[in-house]
Amino acid sequence: MKPNLPKLVGKSLIALLICFFVHTTSNAQALLFGEKVKWEVGFNFGPSFFLGDLGGNSGKGTNNLKDMNFEFTKFMKGVFVTVYPKNWIGLRLAADYTYLEGDDGIINTTGIDELWRKQRNLDFKTNVLEGYLAIEIFPTMLFNRNSEYEPRLRPYALGGIGVFHFNPQGSLTDAAGNKSWYYLHPLRLEGQGMPEYPYSKPYKLTQMNIPFGAGLKYFASDRINVSMELLYRKTFTDYIDDVSQRYIDPSYYSKYLTTQEATLAYKLSDKAKGIIWPGMTRYPAGTQRGDLKDSDTYFSLVVKAGIRLGPIYESSFARRAARQTRCPAVY
Repeated sequence: MKPNLPKLVGKSLIALLICFFVHTTSNAQALLFGEKVKWEVGFNFGPSFFLGDLGGNSGKGTNNLKDMNFEFTKFMKGVFVTVYPKNWIGLRLAADYTYLEGDDGIINTTGIDELWRKQRNLDFKTNVLEGYLAIEIFPTMLFNRNSEYEPRLRPYALGGIGVFHFNPQGSLTDAAGNKSWYYLHPLRLEGQGMPEYPYSKPYKLTQMNIPFGAGLKYFASDRINVSMELLYRKTFTDYIDDVSQRYIDPSYYSKYLTTQEATLAYKLSDKAKGIIWPGMTRYPAGTQRGDLKDSDTYFSLVVKAGIRLGPIYESSFARRAARQTRCPAVY
């Protein structure tokens, strides 16, 4: 039951935030904006991608789009509620759920740079639950605020602040080829919190991130719209895949972990395959294990479907046009 507790807490917090957001905004909207704001609710779905230490493509490993693995494209789904005080700005509260994965074994080999990562032979997977608050800006609406014409197609940019929860797992494969997955955080594979490795600090499984991106929104009708959105998450951790620092002396696992945990830590911390150095089974303590320079990150490319609630006309011109084009009651 313990692994499900953070998800339960996260969902409860998101629900409370939504309730608080709706209640306070409804009471304050007249005071802040001098008019009734517009509301939109909806859902989104689409692929998500991981950029970190594990996996990647040809050449040296990086944390940019060059190292994106389409083999590990995962599905993100989420919900959102947005309030629009003006037609050029929105305030969005959203929650998303996805799955991230990386594996050194899938790298296409063209030279020595990839062989170092393939020899490292590490992998991971994790579920990710996130919630964020973001501001949407519609530049075409902002620069034409005095116009009564409201286009159906509207580009926008957004940015905000969020929180996400992850819990990486690594795999072990037995002699029969059966793969088993184990949570890595409690095993302290890089000596996190051990006095012998003061540079290796324990990391939290729930952390802040900064989502930012852009999209294109199309109003299929006055009430229903669809969007295509690219959203990148800047994080402040290098441990989404549990790889960041250096290999440690494996004898310390038995000093700080239980016997069972120490056995798992010994196996999961170093799964080296003798590719460049034939016959090797482990790296010497102190050898680089991950990239210390860049934090891990992830991004998504989703389709959003939204429904406007309450009043749907944004100007007197729109209201007149709707009345004039309404079907007559009697022919």
